[in-house]
Amino acid sequence: MWGDLHIHMILDGVYFRDAIAAHKERPADELIHARLKSYADRGISFLRDGGDAWGVSLRARELAGAYGIDYRCPAFPIHKKGHYGGFIGRGFSDFDEYLCLLDEVEELGGDFVKLMISGLIDFSKPRTLTEEGLETEEICAMINAAHRRGFAVMTHANGDKAVNAALDAGAESIEHGAFLSEGTLSRLAGSETLWVPTLSAIGNLIGSGRYSDEVLSPMLKQQQEKVAFAAELGGKIGLGSDAGAYLVPHEHAAQDEYAYLKAALGEETEKILQKAEAFANARFRR
Repeated sequence: MWGDLHIHMILDGVYFRDAIAAHKERPADELIHARLKSYADRGISFLRDGGDAWGVSLRARELAGAYGIDYRCPAFPIHKKGHYGGFIGRGFSDFDEYLCLLDEVEELGGDFVKLMISGLIDFSKPRTLTEEGLETEEICAMINAAHRRGFAVMTHANGDKAVNAALDAGAESIEHGAFLSEGTLSRLAGSETLWVPTLSAIGNLIGSGRYSDEVLSPMLKQQQEKVAFAAELGGKIGLGSDAGAYLVPHEHAAQDEYAYLKAALGEETEKILQKAEAFANARFRR
């Protein structure tokens, strides 16, 4: 089994507020141990966490070695106040505050920087994001500043504008990458940037009744077609499930993601995923 390149140890796949509340006083070691054991029992030995503001990912990294797991995290994700990311990360209002957050990531020993630069999918409508995201110049300045500190950068990025800005600045990974045009996909495939499409966050909603399957099923199919298109052009496609997101439980998230990717990538799946994981292993460390 491959590693999972996009998880959220703090979340439980059910309801994010209750999941976070379980760790607000201190990281809940019993929950972390149970999830790490579940990963280890399935042969998963590499995890990349998107981070959180309560120290759960940092604590998981401390505990993971006992389970034979190489665990990487950014300490916490960074967002601009008033934009997506406030429920799980730390926010800034101006660039000086952003640089102070980079200082904190460095002090806490973050393995890389995680930036929230766009909205997320509006699952109730076709091809719609909750917000377009930050301006290109700001995104590039944020990534460049992190690179100057020696950090690789993981970006939560959906839509052509945000993804192209991340590519402009040489971000090491695009997470999610919903609703990308062929031009952006071609550019992504030709770059040194890893794409982690987190298909489970869409696919596992199908049949749940929370959103219309008439919206979700075509959305999943389109994303799988885009993954196949990028892979055909030589793009780096990584297995990252978004474990902890709604209906993406840690206990079988990686297996679900593998199945969605296999449907898109076919016989080349293992070769593609192995290459992506080797890239992530090498680059997302300080």
